[in-house]
Amino acid sequence: MSDDTRKAPTPGDAPRPRVLYLAFYFPPSRASGVYRARATANHFTESGWDVTVMRAPDRFYDEVTGSTDDALTDGLHPAVTTLPQPMDFFAWETDVARYGRFRGNAPALAKRFYDWKQRRVFPEHYQSWAIRCVTEGRRLHRRKPFDLILATGNPFASFAAAWALSRLTGLPYILDYRDSWTLDLFANADAFEPGHPAWKWERRAMRRAAAAVFVNDALRDWHAQRYPGTAERMMVVPNGWDPDCLDPEALDAAPAGPLSFAYVGTLTANQPVHRMVDGFRAMTAGGDHADATLDLYGHLGFFAHSPDKLRADLGLELGEEGDVRYRGPVSKTAIGDTYAASDVLVFLAGGSKYVTSGKIFEYMATGKPIVSVHEPGSAAEALLRDYPLWFRPGRLEAEDIARAMAEAGDAAVKADPEVARTARDYGAAFTRDRALRPLEERARAVIGGKR
Repeated sequence: MSDDTRKAPTPGDAPRPRVLYLAFYFPPSRASGVYRARATANHFTESGWDVTVMRAPDRFYDEVTGSTDDALTDGLHPAVTTLPQPMDFFAWETDVARYGRFRGNAPALAKRFYDWKQRRVFPEHYQSWAIRCVTEGRRLHRRKPFDLILATGNPFASFAAAWALSRLTGLPYILDYRDSWTLDLFANADAFEPGHPAWKWERRAMRRAAAAVFVNDALRDWHAQRYPGTAERMMVVPNGWDPDCLDPEALDAAPAGPLSFAYVGTLTANQPVHRMVDGFRAMTAGGDHADATLDLYGHLGFFAHSPDKLRADLGLELGEEGDVRYRGPVSKTAIGDTYAASDVLVFLAGGSKYVTSGKIFEYMATGKPIVSVHEPGSAAEALLRDYPLWFRPGRLEAEDIARAMAEAGDAAVKADPEVARTARDYGAAFTRDRALRPLEERARAVIGGKR
């Protein structure tokens, strides 16, 4: 698909409201936040909006994150306009041959200047991308005015760009917190020390925002307490699953051989990976589903250099053989095959009550048994509570995890079609389109219902 493809309006069509969507991670990137961004662009387009997306340049996806999936781009609505914006690669550039003249001749001075910009301009490595978004967004607005700016973070340079564009153009903007900026989700503490410029920037962005969107109630409540003046403009828009990538009806319900316990998603050092492996091996060593395997699907970390570091941090031998097998990344468009080959899904999550994880919606859509491996109190528990095939350990200890896994394995072997249907029907309610409707309606209200 061309990066500048737009559906031509038919004669007699009413003017479509125009939204500028600032989404650093966007197809062909396959970072975890891409799926929400992709669905948002598609949903707004299908709801009658003219959508222009500003994303990161391809070089960032190819060299820094090292993960792309062209099938995600193919799944974009053909009317979505996608505009990669250039940026400074100072923080990631390791090839001195690619240094500019200033950095090549005065590297220490260049570093001091870069650090000064982090303190005084914006405290993220992505600030140059945001500046470019502001410049190009203003130019495009002059040519053909936008009605709304929608920004998703992280990175939160997109929020700063939305604020700056609003100051320059008067356009309203909505902030979509698919992650938290100043709250450390894994430590349940402030992410920055007092006086850090991130606090000033978040206050500034919040104060002017027409709406601020969060993925769960816990995050909304935390930010409402931090920014009470904006609380009435805050709303919750959870994640969901994508029917264009997963057909639950095509998944086999009954195991054909030894059970496959599977984790699907990015593996990070913030997750209790060792607890999951220890619990699984305690289950098989105790005689329950002794020939089962634990299959891990997904990326190791978020960046190109992450796999080696993660393997070292975890101290685990992750190969394709044995009882615990690393199966590598899976294209979003092939995710159905992965779930079809899995009998029990392991919900591995770090953090606390603020963490939902978008993957849980996809898990529930399959109608398969789900085992939780995370600290009690996760925001996902509110969703899983009514899921009939949810199994959770009382504590995050090997024997408790083993017991929960064994019960989930028993349920997979039994494969009660009525229970599976009830589970699948429950999960079916959490599609991304359904979740995004209130956001699109709020956007209409913000711009005064223009069509």
